[in-house]
Amino acid sequence: MGQTASQLGEHTSLVVLPLFAVLTLDASAGELGVLRAVGQAPILLLALFAGAWVDRWRTRTTMVLTDAGRALALGAAALAGLCGLLGLPGLLALAFTVGALSVFFDVAYQASLVRLVERDQLVRGNSLLEGSRSAAQIGGPALGGALVSLLSAPIATASSALFFALSFLSIRRIRRDESLPERRPAHAPRVWRRIHEGLRFVAGAPALRTVCLASAAFQFSFAAMMTVYLLFLPRELHLSGTVVGLALAAPGPGALLGSLLAARLPGRFGYGLVLVCAAALGDGVFLCVPALHGSSAVTVAVLLVAGFVFGTGSQLVNVTVMAVRQAVTPDGMQGRAAATITFVGMGLTALGSLLGGLLAEQWGLRTGLLVTAAGMMLSPVVMAVSPLARLGRELPTAPSPVLGRRLGKR
Repeated sequence: MGQTASQLGEHTSLVVLPLFAVLTLDASAGELGVLRAVGQAPILLLALFAGAWVDRWRTRTTMVLTDAGRALALGAAALAGLCGLLGLPGLLALAFTVGALSVFFDVAYQASLVRLVERDQLVRGNSLLEGSRSAAQIGGPALGGALVSLLSAPIATASSALFFALSFLSIRRIRRDESLPERRPAHAPRVWRRIHEGLRFVAGAPALRTVCLASAAFQFSFAAMMTVYLLFLPRELHLSGTVVGLALAAPGPGALLGSLLAARLPGRFGYGLVLVCAAALGDGVFLCVPALHGSSAVTVAVLLVAGFVFGTGSQLVNVTVMAVRQAVTPDGMQGRAAATITFVGMGLTALGSLLGGLLAEQWGLRTGLLVTAAGMMLSPVVMAVSPLARLGRELPTAPSPVLGRRLGKR
């Protein structure tokens, strides 16, 4: 419940804060771009530090503190907005603060499951967590937009604060003991050394190294594709705002299905086969979109089906990859492994978005969409030629010299 409320608050705020800037502060397109960039900057700036922090503290403590911080920050911003005291500089500071706290929360919740459930329950646990996140991805933006439209941006901001407060209260009630993954000696290693240990661990584990490369390839190409896609729908297909919204929301229900399938398919067909097939199907479905013309019912149906299939495949990959990562990572390295993969995987998204815009301008929307959609296929190709593709029906064990040889053997 706590994670669901937190995800609702996060996804609601991702819509509310930009709308606050546009509707209340009359921000320009450039100012809105800066606001979004400031909110995303903590991923690059703080993800590795968050991993080093989480591996030395109880995840429950980290999640409670970050929820409280986000609730207080958004609550104060809502009050300032109602009083007409919140300007763009304050909104930028708010976006960075919420983004920074979200980085710490996300790393902690990814590491928490390993400390709370048995190893054979990882896939089921991740399936439930990712299912709740998918529901938040569907309901959060819709709720945020509705609250801004029906009430006001400051009140919508207050609603995000309320979700984080609910998450804070819920996670505080967790009574299951969570031991620290490692003792903190009097002379603990410096944070840079701990970050280096995390980077070296991920780089040295064949399965995790592949996850990093596949994630980076996907996130870079997906960012480029979405930049073109958001222009392609209204300008090339001449779709209304309502239909565009439906197309963008279509991956949400698919993600719910993907979360459910992730609890069953890997154990039946093998983790490697499921990863490669789900990634190829989910990413490849967008290759058909550039062939669409006009705003007919067939076009809309294809877009909805494509979004649904993409959401299903992507979430199936997300849950399965998370279970593999958690299984091959020792408890004392969970936070740093998650943070390193986030840092590498998400680090190129800004460049991907810039590339998408450049391709749309130079080559046109249809060609740009085809090229960027084809680029997304790099991710399943990377997995198909890696040790990940050879994983069977059982999760691998925590890394050791034996595991390294087994995963690396052809």
